[in-house]
Amino acid sequence: MNTPRARRTALGLGAAATLLVATGCGAADMTKQSSPYANAAGAKTVTLSVQSWVGAQSNIAVAEYLLEHELGYRVDTVQVDEVPAWDALSQGRVDAIMEDWGHPEQVQRYVKDKKTIEPGGDLGVTGHIGWFVPTYFAKQHPDVTNWKNLNKYASQLRTAESGGKGQLLDGSPSYVTNDKALVSNLKLNYQVVFSGSEAAQITQIKQFAKAKKPFLTYWYQPQWLFKKVPMTEVKLPDYKTGCDADAAKVACAYPKTPLKKYLNANFSKKGGKAAQFLKNFKWTTEDQNQVSLMIADQKLTPEQAAKKWIDGHESTWRAWLPK
Repeated sequence: MNTPRARRTALGLGAAATLLVATGCGAADMTKQSSPYANAAGAKTVTLSVQSWVGAQSNIAVAEYLLEHELGYRVDTVQVDEVPAWDALSQGRVDAIMEDWGHPEQVQRYVKDKKTIEPGGDLGVTGHIGWFVPTYFAKQHPDVTNWKNLNKYASQLRTAESGGKGQLLDGSPSYVTNDKALVSNLKLNYQVVFSGSEAAQITQIKQFAKAKKPFLTYWYQPQWLFKKVPMTEVKLPDYKTGCDADAAKVACAYPKTPLKKYLNANFSKKGGKAAQFLKNFKWTTEDQNQVSLMIADQKLTPEQAAKKWIDGHESTWRAWLPK
């Protein structure tokens, strides 16, 4: 994510899609590889970019199911990292990004200057990235929830990977994060350690929690894991507009970000009911977390999770269908 920046795990999507697993080693570069269905002449198809975090996968699972079963489209999904996804969207290699955490440089280039991408409206979910410690540790040491006291606990948060410093656990290096700059600019005795992916980070957090060990992690909301491992946010210096404009000088918290959808400009104008449906798609944090929990924790397939949510929320999704 650029902004706040962001989040991800494993997903498989639907009849026209392949099972995709986020490994953190880099998803497909869609500037070099196009979907087999993208821009197929006369075909009633939609190509959606899938980010590797489970919340974004939940959006796609529900959108895909409804596009296929209610509107009769064939849906192709392609996993691609955040910034390359914008390039692919601009070129028409994918039709839509359903969850963007804020990429101002790409908005300026493609939406405002080139006009090859158009806003698709709010997703309805507000995202927030921050630093978190397990609630059981925060209850034992309440002052750890203020960044000014983190150095006091660095020795307790040290791991074999953090080189004698406290560990700040991050996800994939591809996620947009200010953490290295924050550690440096706030003069914290910590080392940012990348787990490689959302799935690997979740595994590590669960292992720490099972052993009741303290940890400090980059994490984000909405996220289903909070229901399984209660965590408390560490207060960083207040976010103010522009405080993160210079990536090397960031010394403030991450903002709260209304998550946005973006569509290829040509698809937005000529994509018919599919384009209108994606613009209409808007749900709540609780909706997304319900589907995410079914996929990531209950181990339902994305299609199964989508159908279960859809069966119980007809009044919500009916409003998304074009009139």
